[in-house]
Amino acid sequence: MKTEFEPFRIKMVEPIRLPSAEEREAILQRAGLNLFRVPAADIVIDLLTDSGTGAMSAAQWAAMMRGDESYAGADSFERLREAVREVTGFDEPLPTHQGRASERVLFEVAGGAGRVVPNNAHFDTTRANIERTGARAVDLSIPEAADPTSRHPFKGNMDLAGLDALLAAEGARVPLVFCTITSNAAGGQPVSLENLRAARDVCRRRGVPFFLDACRFAENAWFIREREPGQRGRPVAAIAREQFDAADGAIVSAKKDGLVNIGGLLLVRDDDLRRRAGEVLITTEGYLTYGGLAGRDLDAMAVGLREVLDPDYLRYRIGTAAYVGERLLAAGIQIVEPPGGHAVYVDARRFCPHLPPERFPAQAVVVALYRLAGVRASEVGSAMVGAGGHAPLELVRLAMPRRVYTRAHLDYVIEALVELHARRDAIRGLRVVDAPASLPHFTARYAEVDPEAG
Repeated sequence: MKTEFEPFRIKMVEPIRLPSAEEREAILQRAGLNLFRVPAADIVIDLLTDSGTGAMSAAQWAAMMRGDESYAGADSFERLREAVREVTGFDEPLPTHQGRASERVLFEVAGGAGRVVPNNAHFDTTRANIERTGARAVDLSIPEAADPTSRHPFKGNMDLAGLDALLAAEGARVPLVFCTITSNAAGGQPVSLENLRAARDVCRRRGVPFFLDACRFAENAWFIREREPGQRGRPVAAIAREQFDAADGAIVSAKKDGLVNIGGLLLVRDDDLRRRAGEVLITTEGYLTYGGLAGRDLDAMAVGLREVLDPDYLRYRIGTAAYVGERLLAAGIQIVEPPGGHAVYVDARRFCPHLPPERFPAQAVVVALYRLAGVRASEVGSAMVGAGGHAPLELVRLAMPRRVYTRAHLDYVIEALVELHARRDAIRGLRVVDAPASLPHFTARYAEVDPEAG
């Protein structure tokens, strides 16, 4: 059959309210034209992020009833440890309350003034957690990642020549190398298994540990299965394990491919580094066997790490983003091609060619989309960079919460974007009214600029 449907039944629902156009305008003004500041009750379709916004399964809810809330050595941790060993091969996971907690713990140990941390493409919180220690974050994306129209199958790949040159130049100042799978900053684009192994080999020759930001490890494994020569049809779990086998460590936001609403992991092979990270964890997050989480959260994560590798789920998951992306392309709306795994990224520069980067075209589209249809998306561009910087791409991210929305919900989003595109010349640029120095896009306030103001 040609019809593709959600591979789950809906057991519980909550209502969606559509605020009127007048209400939406008032909501925007109260929020300073920043959708992060808009209450969730005022959102019709929420595509702000895929982090922690998914729906858990019946098996996960059942597992939560087993939650052991003992402070140390809880049975819930033992079940999580077993799942982590099975899926990743890492023996002694350090649980955290989310991915950015894993980042903070790791870079409190491995960061520091004068150090340099390369990545295929750092996302915002990773970069912030590196730079708050005084270290410098360096992106080493391949050239195709900068071209939204390129159909390169693995635009998330690391620039291997650039990595080798950086390691040769910086030497001992590089404490570790990161690779993000999939590359969120590059449009949700995957990294090939061949590239992961090659990056690991470069690191080994230079004596530098190789780490993964593995928040979307299952989605990346699915892309490898579908696109990489010699991998088609292989079990997704086997490919996922090979990704982790290539690494000396990993940070994981389980709020993505752990299919939970809260939780993270720090995985480290080196005993000394894990010990030092554990000391920071105990001081700032919680004991080694709970890391700031309730036992029920550990049990839900243990189930989710296995469920996410279900091929029927991943086929639907990746297919949903492709469905949205290809329909937008057919309507003349440029996206980052090919569509990513967890999100579709609209090219705001082409959507609003009349707006220069200093007028935040991606944030302007985000505001206009909510004004028109009550849909919340997020900006990945100059507003995220902040402090007068210009991003290489101006993108609007339509992140897909896991197991939350049906195709009918997404058809509404597509219709809204097509309508907005038809009237895009009326979208006004923005200026910053107030913003913090770090991670400005979360809390900044904006005002619209009159067209004649330039």
